Amino acid sequence: MTKRGGTSALLTASQLARLCAVDLKTIHNWADKGAIRHFRTPGRHLRFRQVDVLEFLRRFGYPVPPELRAGTRPRVVLVDDETQLVAAARRSLAAGYELTTFQDPVEALVAVGRLQPDAFVVGAEVAGIDSQLCFERLRRNTATTGVRCVVWGGRDDPKAPTDVAVRAVRKRDVASLRLALDDMLGAAS
Repeated sequence: MTKRGGTSALLTASQLARLCAVDLKTIHNWADKGAIRHFRTPGRHLRFRQVDVLEFLRRFGYPVPPELRAGTRPRVVLVDDETQLVAAARRSLAAGYELTTFQDPVEALVAVGRLQPDAFVVGAEVAGIDSQLCFERLRRNTATTGVRCVVWGGRDDPKAPTDVAVRAVRKRDVASLRLALDDMLGAAS
């Protein structure tokens, strides 16, 4: 496994095959069918981000091996201009996440490339950012395609995104934000 800041960030197809106790060809089939998020190196080798592997294992009921959980603290970038809510989120997420906060959305977006977060959380009322456009751009860029996105705010919306990569949670409910991040990033609640 490739290391990033002391945690395992990337897995090869062979490593994933061993984790799932399946043949290497099965991993290639899953990747080709879109069952697991992945990318290819310039040499066309499959690579899997740890957060995507954790999500896949949980979704299909595989046990999560301790080596994938041990010492991992997913990186989260949070953008919101309400200091009290940011402070509450910082307290709630401190034990399980490496959290970087911003009040300015432009500064946050510039930092995403440098920080390589596992999740990007943006307050729905933050001025100067269209969260849906931002998420679409993050997903289209190969460097940030695996970043999970959360709209933190507003009302309960039945049309709110619910796929594994984009979520919406109620703004004043920090516990729901924590649960959404735990679920999206494969962390233990």
